[in-house]
Amino acid sequence: MGERTGKARILVVEDEEAIRDLICFHLDLAGYTFETVADGKEALAVAARRAFDVVVLDVLLPNLDGMTLCQAIRREGPNREVPILILTARREESDKVLGLESGADDYLTKPFSFREFVARIGALLRRPRSTWRASPTAEELTVSRLGVVVDPTRHRVTCDGAEVTLTRQEFSLLHLLLSNPGVVFTRDDLLKRIWDDDVFVTARGVDTLVKRLRRKIETNPNQPLRLITVRGAGYKFAEGQS
Repeated sequence: MGERTGKARILVVEDEEAIRDLICFHLDLAGYTFETVADGKEALAVAARRAFDVVVLDVLLPNLDGMTLCQAIRREGPNREVPILILTARREESDKVLGLESGADDYLTKPFSFREFVARIGALLRRPRSTWRASPTAEELTVSRLGVVVDPTRHRVTCDGAEVTLTRQEFSLLHLLLSNPGVVFTRDDLLKRIWDDDVFVTARGVDTLVKRLRRKIETNPNQPLRLITVRGAGYKFAEGQS
C-alpha cells in the first residue's frame, strides 16, 4: 500500500500495478495526495477507517468486486457521501448504468486520457456536498421481478416467497440479469463479469451455470419463463411486473 499526506486525499483502488502507478503519477503532478490499495476487501477496510475526498476504484478487483465495494462504501462509514469514480474496461451502456446505480458518481472506461482523469477528479472535488447522493438503503439496493427477489446486502434470494440457496456465481449471474431486465448478455459478456480473469472457463461453462440457476428459480427449467435464452445472442431476464 502506498500513502502520502496532504490536502485533497484520494483513495485509489486498482489491482493492475502499471495503471495504478500511472494514476498516482498524474495525481501527484496535479497536486493531490493519495493512498493505494490493490485488493477489494482491503480497500473496504481502509474506507471504513479513514475519510477521503474522492474514491477511485476499478470494477475487477481481487476478493471483492468494484460494484459491491461501491455499494458497501455507500452503506456506512466515513466515506458514505464521498464522490466515487469507477474505472473499467467495459464500455456497454448496461455496465455504466449498473455502476451508477451501485452508487458511483462518475464512470471512466479504459484506456482513458489521464488529462481527462485528472479533470474528472477536479470536477468531483468541486461538487457541493449537498448534491452528493445519500447512501442507498437495503430496500433500495434490493431488486425484484416475476417473483424473484435479490437482496445483495444480505446475499439473500427468495423465489415465490421461499428462500433459495445459490452459489457465488449463481448469485452474481442472477443479480446481473435481474438488475437489467430485457437486456441481452452474450456468453462473452457473462464470462467477463461472473468469472475472475485468472479462471479459464468456456462458453459451455456459462450454459451450465444457467441450467443450474434455472433449476432453482424456474417452475419448469425446460420451459423457462424468467431466465430466457435469446437464440444466437445470449441470455436475459424476462421483463414483467416486479
